[in-house]
Amino acid sequence: MTTVKDAVFAVLRHHGMTTIFCNPGSTEVPLLTGLPDDLRFVLALHEGSVVGMATGWAIGRESPALVILHTTAGLGNAVGAIATARENRVPLVILVGQQDRRHLALEPFLAGRLGGLAGDYPVRVDQPVRAQDVPGAVARAFHEAGTSRGPALVVVPMDDWRAPFDGEVMAAPKRLLRPANVADADLAPLVELLTGARAPAIVAGAGVRDGWDALVALAERMGCPVYQESFGGRAGFPQDHPQYGQVLPADRERLRERLEPHDVVLVVGAPVFRQYPYAPGPLVPPGTVVALVTDDPAVAHRSPADLAYLASPAAVCARLTALLPPADRGGAGPRAREEEPAAGQPMRPAREEEPADGQPMRPAREEEPVDGQPMRPARVLRELARRLPRDAVLIEETPSSRPDLHRFVPARTSLGFLSAAMGGLGFAVPAAVGLRMALPGRPVVAVVGDGSALYGLHALWSAAHYRVGALFLVLANGRYAVMDRLADKQGGKAPWPPFTEVDMGGLARSLGCPSLRVDSYDALTAALDDVMPTLATRESPLLLDVAVGVDPDFQP
Repeated sequence: MTTVKDAVFAVLRHHGMTTIFCNPGSTEVPLLTGLPDDLRFVLALHEGSVVGMATGWAIGRESPALVILHTTAGLGNAVGAIATARENRVPLVILVGQQDRRHLALEPFLAGRLGGLAGDYPVRVDQPVRAQDVPGAVARAFHEAGTSRGPALVVVPMDDWRAPFDGEVMAAPKRLLRPANVADADLAPLVELLTGARAPAIVAGAGVRDGWDALVALAERMGCPVYQESFGGRAGFPQDHPQYGQVLPADRERLRERLEPHDVVLVVGAPVFRQYPYAPGPLVPPGTVVALVTDDPAVAHRSPADLAYLASPAAVCARLTALLPPADRGGAGPRAREEEPAAGQPMRPAREEEPADGQPMRPAREEEPVDGQPMRPARVLRELARRLPRDAVLIEETPSSRPDLHRFVPARTSLGFLSAAMGGLGFAVPAAVGLRMALPGRPVVAVVGDGSALYGLHALWSAAHYRVGALFLVLANGRYAVMDRLADKQGGKAPWPPFTEVDMGGLARSLGCPSLRVDSYDALTAALDDVMPTLATRESPLLLDVAVGVDPDFQP
């Protein structure tokens, strides 16, 4: 007899979801016991890490990842990570265990009120009416996750897995195609706008994804600067390209100043425009026309653009490059081209430029070591950049050092900068584990503050157990530096203490992950020189517990 469990396994195989990220509970035991050999089970010690690792896996594989959560407690623990996956537009299929269907009316122990627990962050929540509807619901969740690029949930009572599934109709297509062609006639208004622009600019966002090369070709055709969206979850344009114009500021006044020279701004794969501190006034200078290309309906519908396309950024950029005449702007770009270093070679010296996310300008200077003084995060990141392989995947979660990371560590591939677009902590450590599992031959580095790392530290056990050779570079200052500075700006005393007692290296070792304490520049360069050549092939994770001070120039 074919069971619902058998039918769901067939769906998982058909769609390539044969790796299961999970922290199991009793309502999932009927599904998980006796797994076939071709289904791989990956354990994480907390549901936030479960979803975070699956998020990294899905980014690396460019395909939905499978998550299993345990009723109310499991889904509740994972909501923050689910929100991050939604904001980062990462497809996940999440099965949530539920108590036995036959006595749910009595609300037995471990029965969950699960339909709305994750709020509006899932792209779909399905609670099948019959056990026999579960396989079709899982298949539909796969399609919904891929189409809407977010987490899709299916709630499954524990007794459903043993129910018969003989001769049932599955309410989902076996194969779903999403044609991405864009008609030239539809692009005519945008072609006319860009052709007539005096000084256009492009804003690239995380939604560019597979349109990276097409956007580069378009930018070179237009001969205009390309800015990175603020608070983006992924690089949208090579940040070592001569036309790269840095990250857009995150407040309206600076945003208007940055866009003042441009009469037309083409936003590709990003919202118009994502900011943090509220400030009155328009987003762009008077007379500046904004056009948008995105495949995210929510972004298209809420963005105050003059012209918006709900379409594939890759397809639109490719056709625009063919349709637009080459620009004659005298090589217009923010800076002259510099010689590109080979993979694994030191990066060029840092430039003098305005840092990202609305931070105040300060020159890129050599920060010489001072005896007895803590290391500066900027110097640490510069040493990392000098050794980072070109194809490295870099995951960032260090809010007080993010401007320096943007200055010194340019993303040279689409995965060269990843971050939690939601802004909540706990993304980087588990995401790095999942990414390295998905891309086992690619260097993976997580640059994380110690406060951020504590939210996802459980994932280090999974990294050690499954021999995931990622590098975790923890900038440890023993405090929430961003919060401290925000309190200072308000003119009041913060009630929260530092947490200098926390031993990041000791915590890592307790989870089976090797660690190394780094408290001097000599120790830093020695550690990086030792580990960097091994990043593509190593099978053991490593945490570098790097003691740093708080940059006195930093302003959130």
